[in-house]
Amino acid sequence: MHVVNHVRSLIEKGTLQPGDKLPPERELARTLNVSRASLRTGIGYLAAMGVMKIRHGVGTFVADGPPDLGKASLSFMGALHGFQSWQMFEARIILESNLAALAAERGKDEHYAALAEEVAEIFAAVDAPNEYLIHDVLFHRIIAQASGNPILAAIMETITSTMYDKRRKTVERALDLRESATMHREIYRAIRGRKPDEARNLMEQHLRMAQAAQGMERPLEKHILVQDLSSRGAKKG
Repeated sequence: MHVVNHVRSLIEKGTLQPGDKLPPERELARTLNVSRASLRTGIGYLAAMGVMKIRHGVGTFVADGPPDLGKASLSFMGALHGFQSWQMFEARIILESNLAALAAERGKDEHYAALAEEVAEIFAAVDAPNEYLIHDVLFHRIIAQASGNPILAAIMETITSTMYDKRRKTVERALDLRESATMHREIYRAIRGRKPDEARNLMEQHLRMAQAAQGMERPLEKHILVQDLSSRGAKKG
């Protein structure tokens, strides 16, 4: 969060403008007095929130038209009004399945290339849940952009940011990410193949599977308690 707050401050002051490139990783880590691992985590958070764009082998840039980080997000509204997980998934299914269909109809080569890159990153991160989540979020964001409808993309951006902020606290308990990775690849193939109906159906299937999978994850506190009790029993035995 030290990294996030530092970048936010630079954006709010106008020191960083849309399209600006961040200093090299080593230099920025030294400036902020943080480890490079912590820096990558902070930059990954900003990328998932749509503030930064990471171009592998090139550098990290401020996204064009970054969101206002000072605004209250959907997560605050959810806390106030008691949004439920199933309601979020219902909204996502309605919105994202149709965005996938639109992306299949209107997507451009640049979107296909970006989706292909995220699919590769997703498969590479199946054993690293936090890294996986970042590329998962970016994949869904690209689909929204490929829909060609900036209003729907803006709505999706709000939902995506909220989803990421909530999910990053629980993703370490994910049971199996490889099946989810495979679904992302199938969605990408349907979009690239310009098959809107298939893209819509696959996205809905993917989100329903994600909802079921997250529902089976054990709460962290309960998981720790069970481990602790088992450990004590083993010691007594």
